[in-house]
Amino acid sequence: MLEIRHLQMLSTLARHGSLATTADELNLTASAISHQLKELEHYYDITLVNRRTRPVSFTPAGKLVLELANNILPQVARTKADIRRLAYGQAGRLRLASECHSCFDWLMPILNIYRKSYGDVELDFATGFEPEPHQMLIDGDIDLLITASDLPIEGISYQPLFTYESRLVLSPAHRLASQRVIVPDELVKETLIAYPVEHKRLDVIAKFLEPAGVSPKSIRTTELTAMLIQLVASERGVAALPDWVASEYEKKGWVVSRPLGSGVYCQLYAGVRKSSIGLAYMAGFLELLDEIKKP
Repeated sequence: MLEIRHLQMLSTLARHGSLATTADELNLTASAISHQLKELEHYYDITLVNRRTRPVSFTPAGKLVLELANNILPQVARTKADIRRLAYGQAGRLRLASECHSCFDWLMPILNIYRKSYGDVELDFATGFEPEPHQMLIDGDIDLLITASDLPIEGISYQPLFTYESRLVLSPAHRLASQRVIVPDELVKETLIAYPVEHKRLDVIAKFLEPAGVSPKSIRTTELTAMLIQLVASERGVAALPDWVASEYEKKGWVVSRPLGSGVYCQLYAGVRKSSIGLAYMAGFLELLDEIKKP
């Protein structure tokens, strides 16, 4: 029967042309190499190598098997290397999701750095608009969740990232633009433009409006931050965004931002399964996240 060891032996023999040198490289005796050849030739009842030539030469049947060895052995070597990388957590798939839909602005540079050190890791992204992202983390549908909700869930670990302020963003011509501070009652007649997630997951509702028993007139959703800003700038409504996003568009003169009451502050976390923390590629990503500063 033809085995990988036979292919390795024939490939080495083709390079060296000598049973003795082949035996040295494979840490075998010359008689063991000769025995492997006889075993293979006996099984197929055909001669593979002309032993009397110097260096040894291959018969047509031997060349056919040698061609197979040249095709198969590199694939075997690559697969073994991949298995070793997987075993030591240096290769795999890292699926990310973020409840902070503006976070990719500061996350992308980190991903670029990460790819240079972990080129064997396949990066993938979930939309972040799923209704139960923590459950996706538990179920293994994602591997890391950027979130402001460190829910106490067995098997999930949270790494603190940074604190940000959620600010009201509005058109410079909006009636509330003259206010230094926004109070909840002032949003009763406003359309709130937000990302398409559950209302309870919106900072402005959960930490500002709901505690005051107030609701906006209506809520309009969009998945794109750029579209959200355009709607606000054209006075179709107001929005609440992290301070670093609000500041970016304020500098362009498209919108202005105001604090919500005495300030709505949120802590951002990276949530991962405890069972995956020991993987080298996960630990490497968490280490990069730990080095970031507030955008």
